[in-house]
Amino acid sequence: MNSDYYQLENNIRYTFKNKDLLLNALTHTSFANEHKAKKMKDNERLEFLGDAVLEMISSEFLYTHMEQMPEGDMTKLRASLVCEPTLAQDARQIGLDEFIYLGKGEETTGGRKRDSIVSDAFEALIGAIFLDGGIDKAKEFILQFALNDIESKRLFYDAKTILQERMNQVKLGTLSYEIVEESGPDHNKSYGAVAKLDEKIIGKGTGHTKKAAEQQAAYHALKALEKRS
Repeated sequence: MNSDYYQLENNIRYTFKNKDLLLNALTHTSFANEHKAKKMKDNERLEFLGDAVLEMISSEFLYTHMEQMPEGDMTKLRASLVCEPTLAQDARQIGLDEFIYLGKGEETTGGRKRDSIVSDAFEALIGAIFLDGGIDKAKEFILQFALNDIESKRLFYDAKTILQERMNQVKLGTLSYEIVEESGPDHNKSYGAVAKLDEKIIGKGTGHTKKAAEQQAAYHALKALEKRS
C-alpha cells in the first residue's frame, strides 16, 4: 500500500481540502473491520454516492455529445463506461489500486488485484471529490478519467458481439473460445483464454473470470484485425 497522498492527488489532478474524505474513500471494509478501535469508516457509503454522481455525469455527457444516438444505444454505451472492469481499468491508470487500505486477509488473498474492490474505490473517490469540491470538480475528474477513450471502452465491452458480427460478415470460419490456463487459489482464480477461428488462434486474454478472459481475447482479436485493415 502506498500512503503518499500527494502522489495520488498529483495523479488525479485534485487536492483535497478535507483529507479525511480521501482516507475514507481509500478504506476497504476489511481494513475498517480490523481497526474498529480507531473507529475507521469504510468506503461503502462514498461508493454509493459516487456511483450516483458518475451515472448522472455520464448520462449528461452522452445526451449532450451523442445527439443522434437513440436512448437504447446510450444506455448500452453508458453501461460499457461504468461497468466494473472498465472502472477498475480507469482506477489502475491513475494508480488508485496502490493506495487502497486493505485488511491483512484481503491483502494476502489478492484483493488489490480484484476488479470489484478497485472499481468500488474509484466510485468512492468520485463521491469524496463531490463532497470536497462540489459537482464541478467531480465532473472534471469523471471527464478526465472515466469518460475518456470511449471508443476503445465500447469496443472492449462489446468485443465478443462485435467480433462475432465481423466473423459472420467475412465467413472465414467458425469463431470459438477456449480456456487454456487456470491458476491461483479458489478465491482468486486467474484464467487464460484464446479466441479461435476454426483452429487458428486470433486473440488471447486473461481475467479473473472465464467470461472476462474471453472478452479480453475477443478485444485483442479485434485490435489485431484493425491493424491489418
